[in-house]
Amino acid sequence: MTIPSPLLLYREDAARNMARFYHLSIEPTLFGEVALVRAWGRIGTRGRQMLEFHDGEAEARRAFEKWARRKRQRGYSMHFRQEEEEHG
Repeated sequence: MTIPSPLLLYREDAARNMARFYHLSIEPTLFGEVALVRAWGRIGTRGRQMLEFHDGEAEARRAFEKWARRKRQRGYSMHFRQEEEEHG
């Protein structure tokens, strides 16, 4: 089984002054476990980070997919409109 590529999602709403990011990745640990790394916050800040430890890749992948699905349902996407406007 292959580890999925890191995923970076954005959620923006100018009317609500909302500009958020959500980053997911799966990383090996020094102790043979696998960690799902979740980072989130306001775009332009370091935000917060949390590691979830899993016994195997399959379990970590299921958690990765669950969080990705959950965030997409809440309006996060891979498209970053502000960057397009600045460079467009």
